[in-house]
Amino acid sequence: MTNLNSIPGIGKLSIELLEAAGFPSAESLAKAGVDELAAELERANTILRIAKKAPTRVNVEKWITSAQDLTGVETASVVTATMPVNYEDSSEVATMLANAPFAIPLPAKVLVEQKLAVADIPPAILLNRYSGDLEVRIEDRVPAPRHGRPAVPSSNVRIADTSATRIEFDTSKIKSTEELVGDGPRTITSKMPSGNDRVALIRAPRVETNLGRDPQSRRYIRGVLHSHPVAMTLGAAVTLLLAVLLPLAIISAGLLLLSGEMPERFGWVPKWLLAFPVALPVVGFCYLIWALPGTCRICGQKQFVPRACLKNTKAHHIRGLGHIVPVSLHILLFKWFRCTYCGTPVRLKK
Repeated sequence: MTNLNSIPGIGKLSIELLEAAGFPSAESLAKAGVDELAAELERANTILRIAKKAPTRVNVEKWITSAQDLTGVETASVVTATMPVNYEDSSEVATMLANAPFAIPLPAKVLVEQKLAVADIPPAILLNRYSGDLEVRIEDRVPAPRHGRPAVPSSNVRIADTSATRIEFDTSKIKSTEELVGDGPRTITSKMPSGNDRVALIRAPRVETNLGRDPQSRRYIRGVLHSHPVAMTLGAAVTLLLAVLLPLAIISAGLLLLSGEMPERFGWVPKWLLAFPVALPVVGFCYLIWALPGTCRICGQKQFVPRACLKNTKAHHIRGLGHIVPVSLHILLFKWFRCTYCGTPVRLKK
């Protein structure tokens, strides 16, 4: 089956209109009549309003000619024979009618764009339940031979409604966008993300998290949610403990050495100071596990490792202590911090 896009001169809206009229391929288009197809497209566009203007007869004729050249299908000769609706006496016609489709479905895209409900489309009537007169036209289609093979004639049936009444689309139920909107301004309503939505939680905290807090204070939790908030909290705690323990361990080790060398002058040094040098390797090991991998969610820079580079002007800083200790204190006290390098606020609480 050849796609309609292969035919030159057919736009996107024209393809949708042809599909809505029941011509989804180049083969089906090549077998159509020019006048009949132009009238059908005019009627379909009037109901569905797919294009601003229906294709002209000249364009339809060019499309059919191009489809015939592309597929090798010639215009079929039509032999019309009128017969009554009671067709049980003709087994050939009954077989062809049994294999014929009941209706041509509309594309789902057309239904959505034109705001058509299923109830707006009239149901098809079975042929043996129809009360009017039907005109049955039996066609012998003889396509052009290909590759030297003999052409095999095929039969098809077209049923035309010759009665005065015919089921149509209820155009009164089809409304344009202007009619739906009206003269007043259009209000666009969007569904707010729920509190448990993952994307919403990453962007901003829950409402109850900052309930009763001043947005200008440090207690107001802000920023994007960190992917490992527990590890960052442990890293901040270990970093502060290491910052306090390191000088204590050095001083304690020095005093214990002096008390051993000069007991008459440093005999007052207690023996329990040995706990600080002993605890230093344990805290250092915890620092390697939790604090060293702690990075910013945005820029990926490590927050608990000293680096000789430019810092952001909004970063936490205390003169004499630098940036690492203030960041750790801010994390433990307020559950959020501002990155030392990019300045982005990152929170550790939902």
